[in-house]
Amino acid sequence: MSPEAPLVHLTARELAVRIRARELSAREVVQAHLERIEQANGPVNAVVTVVAERALDEARTADEAAAHGEPLGPLHGLPVAHKDTHDTHGIRTTYGTPLLADNVPNRDELIVERIRAAGAITIGKTNVPEFAAGSHTVNPLFGATRNPYDLRRSAGGSSGGAAAALACGMHPLADGSDMGGSLRNPASFCNVVGLRPSPGRVPSWPETAPWSTMTVQGPMARTVADAALLLSVVAGPDPRSPIALETPGSAFGGSLERDVRGLRIAWSPDLGGAVPVDREVRDVLAPAATVFADLGCTVEEACPDLSGADEVFRTFRAWQFHLALGGLLKTEEKRIKNSLVRNIRQGAILTGVDLERATVLHGQLFHRVREFFERYDALVLPTSQVPPFLLDLEYPDKVDGVSMADYLDWMRSAYLVSATGSPALSVPAGFTPGGLPVGLQIVGPHRGDLRVLQIGHAFEQATRHGERRPERGVKRPDGRVLGRHEPFGASGQEPRR
Repeated sequence: MSPEAPLVHLTARELAVRIRARELSAREVVQAHLERIEQANGPVNAVVTVVAERALDEARTADEAAAHGEPLGPLHGLPVAHKDTHDTHGIRTTYGTPLLADNVPNRDELIVERIRAAGAITIGKTNVPEFAAGSHTVNPLFGATRNPYDLRRSAGGSSGGAAAALACGMHPLADGSDMGGSLRNPASFCNVVGLRPSPGRVPSWPETAPWSTMTVQGPMARTVADAALLLSVVAGPDPRSPIALETPGSAFGGSLERDVRGLRIAWSPDLGGAVPVDREVRDVLAPAATVFADLGCTVEEACPDLSGADEVFRTFRAWQFHLALGGLLKTEEKRIKNSLVRNIRQGAILTGVDLERATVLHGQLFHRVREFFERYDALVLPTSQVPPFLLDLEYPDKVDGVSMADYLDWMRSAYLVSATGSPALSVPAGFTPGGLPVGLQIVGPHRGDLRVLQIGHAFEQATRHGERRPERGVKRPDGRVLGRHEPFGASGQEPRR
């Protein structure tokens, strides 16, 4: 294998094909990724629990199954580390809090169950903020996950450990969840792909509020095609979820190639002035409209009317946090972070009138956005309003000179989209002059997940930004730049032009 294409940087689809053809063994693939974790995880702190012996045993069993001609799943032999808020049978699941430091579930939750049933091999768990609250992955149990492109900066969150591990080649696929941007923001910060599916596309179980549409689970990967591959095994109906969509996951397992000529693209650099966006982010994303025009799309600057989306998101978020975590205020308030306490308290004071108003606004928002997508095939905008920020900040207190009211305010470009119920994909879109990744968010109509993936794939193939791995010029916390033979190796490639 050439040094330009190390095994840990092959796509999931390439690995799956080569394992199925028995050009690679599952054990060889798992071993390579475990070695990568040992080599690269120290400075990044993305994978917080590793189950190496169990993974190698499962890889050996997978190879025996292949040798005996047994049916193989679409993810056969592929190593996966699960988000540390996703329950895993027999593997510690902490939610990033000391309160659950020794929690070992006795069953897999549905997304993990489906990934493993497709043949994937669990190698560990990825870091999260405490109780997945916020888009900056730091917690009192494991500390902070560092951005692999600059170790002084945030990897985003709440699926920050997953995104950083993907970028470094610790595993080829990752699961995550997204309420206000937790799949998309870390993907943007770490130059990988994250999809927030339509609610019900990836059913959740067990679930405290099974009818809720604000939080979804979904895939992360280094390419759009790999994200679609993972979606193909985690999507599909399940009787335990009342909102599960009937479309089988197999609908997402094929080629994403599509002639995008003639598609109507709405480009919005700041959601019609509704959100401030850092100048560096604007500059990196400015060429995106030209990329789509060159692909043959019709591009117009336009944005749906998102009035009420802020209230909808914040109301239902507070309600959901109080529903899930309200009991902690009675017994553990001093042991959880202040911003989480504030969110739970906001849920505690909600009235029936508050929920009624949010429900009505939610319905009105849905129909305005539905009508918008009768005129446009997709909306494209910044995933995050800022590039990766310094690690010691809880959140950016200003964006483009505008003060942020709280730790949610800086991610409105993501969470306003969450309130619409639309699928949204973050795809690598370039780098700031300082080498920090920036993601482009591609939003489609409700249940238009395949269209979003196809458009994202076309953009990805035209730009190749996602091929730039954090192999050279990575800065340590002391400001020193990693050399060619330090933890991340020397195999990075510039994107093809």
